[in-house]
This record gives sequence, structure tokens and C-alpha cells, in this order.
Amino acid sequence: MISKLPSIVRPHSRILLARRRLLGALPAAAFLASCDSLPASGPTTSEIAGAGRPGRSGGTRFALVDVTADTVAIMQRWSAASLQGSFGRQRPAARQVIGVGDYVQVVIWEAAAGGLFSAPANDRGASGSRSATIPEQVVGPDGALTVPYAGRVRVAGRSPAEVEQAIVQALREKAIEPQVLVTVTRNVANTVTVIGEVTNGARVPLTTRGDRLLDVIAAAGGTRAAAHEVFVTLVRDGASVRIPMQAILNDPAENVYVQAGDVVSVARDPQTFTAAGATGMNTVIPFDAVGITLEQALAKAGGVNDFRADPTGVFVIRFERPADYDQLGLQRPDPSALPEVPVIYRLTLRDPVGFFVARRFPVRNKDIVYVSNAPSMEIQKAMTILLPFLGAGATAVTVGAVTTR
Repeated sequence: MISKLPSIVRPHSRILLARRRLLGALPAAAFLASCDSLPASGPTTSEIAGAGRPGRSGGTRFALVDVTADTVAIMQRWSAASLQGSFGRQRPAARQVIGVGDYVQVVIWEAAAGGLFSAPANDRGASGSRSATIPEQVVGPDGALTVPYAGRVRVAGRSPAEVEQAIVQALREKAIEPQVLVTVTRNVANTVTVIGEVTNGARVPLTTRGDRLLDVIAAAGGTRAAAHEVFVTLVRDGASVRIPMQAILNDPAENVYVQAGDVVSVARDPQTFTAAGATGMNTVIPFDAVGITLEQALAKAGGVNDFRADPTGVFVIRFERPADYDQLGLQRPDPSALPEVPVIYRLTLRDPVGFFVARRFPVRNKDIVYVSNAPSMEIQKAMTILLPFLGAGATAVTVGAVTTR
């Protein structure tokens, strides 16, 4: 009996030895977890928080802002680009005037035969016409047209009715009770240029009733892309404003009246954000809408990873306009560094209130939505590296645990 005792004790000693090896490996795993050499998808929550604090030099590289209901309320008051706000509620011109480059046709009638513009009364071969059509002319750089027996008549800056009166006045002592009809056959001066993602880019003539922005886009054949991907830029008198087409459709006040000489550019610009870190997928994701919230962005990214994510480390990274950032009442990281303020917004989903905040927090084009790994993931990675070196010890623990049951 005594000789068999070592064979019984020996397996238990192996198990104890293996357990000691595993326990000894835990400090090593903790050490590895603290090293920067471990693979990671990005910084941890604590690393981002540490980088967001002022350093010894007194400055920070970015602003770290905790997202709360108050923060979202301030952001919702930030003013977006507006056509009406930039150009005002300008009504269409009360009248259209002829301009340089327009094509104009003039027809002159006389009250009796035998005049300057009518057939002689004793001409049997004549058709008896009492009118004459002056061939179509282009308004020259001097802003005038040539009318027989009236000379050069200034037309630029005048309406057709005013030009008719001017020609009648010039012919009053020469023709027999002249009557004149002036027609703009090809409108060039009173046009809006529509270019970009439209079916037929062209100069669109303006009507006398007045035309709005969507009217001239429709006259150019409409857009070739979905409305939520289209941005419209209106250029007028050296000023340029760009807004989403969906904003024009949602707010009729943004469908402003266009004016002669305006340039309307229609561009397709799909809105995207980048999902990174402990999300369902790491990729560039389109909005498929005019704007989305952080809650929708996380859902599009496949949600937060249940095995990796740190619910206190949901971040949105972007640049903010200084005028907007200052409304948060926070100090800028470095006022002289960049024309825009680098900001990292931090949201915690550990608190259920965070879900309501995420539903109101707007995600913008080219934002980075990043979810950090949980601290336990670092130890798990370290153990994954150490376990192959433990080899038989880990196997002995498993076998020993089974045999002792």
C-alpha cells in the first residue's frame, strides 16, 4: 500500500503545479495588458480622457466634451446654412427688362397704305399689307437696336412696352400713325444658369411671374440623384450658399425666388460616417437620409459589440466651427492652432438616459463614431498570448478538474 502512494499523489502535484503556473501567469497577463504592444482597434476610454486633459505645457490637442441633454439642446440651436437667411425674402422683379445679348424682333404697323412700312395704295400687285417685320436682332454692347428711319434705339434696361413707345415716338413724324410690337424672341439677360447633377444643364429663362429655385431646377430636367444625396448651391453677387435639397423640400421658405444672373449648382454628395472600434462593423457607412442621430449611426454600424465594447466609451470625433463651439461655454483647446476646433464627444450608455441623448445627438458628414474596448479585453488578449506557452499545465488543470469530480 505504501509503494502505491506516490502514484496517487503525483497527479495531484501536477495539478497544483499547473495551477501555480496559471496564477503566476496572471501578473504577467496584467503586465502585458498595460503594455502598448498589445493589438487594439484604438485608444481606451481612459487613454482618450487622459489625452483630453491639459498637459504640462497648458494646452490640449482636442476638446473632450461629455454629451448631456443640455449639450444636445445647445447644439440644436446652432444655425445651419440658410438661403433665406443669407439672401433675404426677395420678391421677383416687378418687370423684366431687355438686356445686352437678348434677341429682339420688331413689327411696325401703319394706319394707312403708302407709308414707310406699308404697300402703296395704287400698287395692284401688292398684298395690301400695312406692316413690316424687322429681322431679329441681338442687343449690342451699346444696349441699342437699329430701327429703319428711327436709327439706333436704346432698349437695354427698358421693358418691351417702353421700347415700343420709344420707337413710336421716333417714327411719329415719319410714318402714318405707327404702332409697334417688340418681342424678346430669345431671353439671355433674364436667365439663371443651372449646372451639375441635372438632366439638362442650361440657361433657364425666367418668366414674368417670377421663378423659385425648384422651378428652374425642374426646368433643367430635375436632379439625377436621390434628394437626400443632393446639395444645392446658389451663387449671387459674389455670395455662395450651399444647403441640402431636402432642406428646401422640408421648408418652403428656403425655396427662394431666383434672380437674373444667378448660378444654381446641383451636386451629388452622399453623406457618410466612419464606424470604428468595438462596433458590429468597421467601415464607412452612408447616411441614406438627410441627417441621422447617434442612435441610428450605432444601429447602422451593427450596434456595440457585446463581448468587446465599453458602454462608457462611445465617442463622436469631428471638427466644430469656433462660433458654435463657444456656445457650449467651454475653453478652446488651442485658439491659434486651427480654424476649426477638434472635438471628441463622449457618451455613456451605462446610464439609460444615454439612450435618449443618443437619439437626439446629430451625426454629421465625415464624423467618426468610435466605441472603445472594455478594460477586461486587454487582460483577455494577454491571456491569449500566454496560454500557448503554458501548454501541458493548462491541459493538466482541465484533466485534473475532470478526474477529481
